[in-house]
Amino acid sequence: MSEMTIPILPCREVRPVLEFYSALGFEVTFQQMSPNPYGVVERGGIQLHFFGMKHYEPTESFSTCYVRTDDVDGLHEAFRTGLKARYGRIPTRGLPRIGALRDASHGMRQFLMTDPGGNCIRIGQPISENLHHRPAPKETFARALHYASLFADSKEDPVAAAKVLDQALGLEDKRPTHVQLLRLLVLRADVARRLGDEETVNSALSKVAAIPLTTEEWEAVEDDLARVDELRSQDAV
Repeated sequence: MSEMTIPILPCREVRPVLEFYSALGFEVTFQQMSPNPYGVVERGGIQLHFFGMKHYEPTESFSTCYVRTDDVDGLHEAFRTGLKARYGRIPTRGLPRIGALRDASHGMRQFLMTDPGGNCIRIGQPISENLHHRPAPKETFARALHYASLFADSKEDPVAAAKVLDQALGLEDKRPTHVQLLRLLVLRADVARRLGDEETVNSALSKVAAIPLTTEEWEAVEDDLARVDELRSQDAV
């Protein structure tokens, strides 16, 4: 037997959603505007279906699905390139948007992308045989990073993430390692960009630039430094 699961996701209008996925390199394999709006897009082994709902509100959507791949870095780069060509920038807040690439606590390397219909597509690649969420770290700054990342990405609650990060960065009786400090500040800048707080973005990135790192530490924060470059190059939109 051979089975295949295909998500059918809602949107207010089918056409903008299909145009979005076309920019990502998907092929529109079916499109129907009446009597019931419906569309299908395909890219490699990914197939997504969409149906239109006249009174649907994309900003209040909880629709999501998970796509597993063996080249999450390649897809992330391809999607970013397609979005920049389509919109003239890489959208990181509002609708549509694409998130940063991160190693998650449940053994997946992943990123989140939300289309114009408000559907969150989570795309990941296994990096561990243990795909269960690890217990939250007990160490102060590792714990802050853990929860702030969950709020920012999985729960898409940048306000809560900012609160966790500000509490950790404001501690006077404890100091993070250089790697922890860089990660806290990069995530704080990332969250601030989503909230439209450019003053905090610039402040956090200035502090990042002043952190001395060894060669080994540079290698450990490769993803974070890539995000720094993205934040510096993105228009404040």
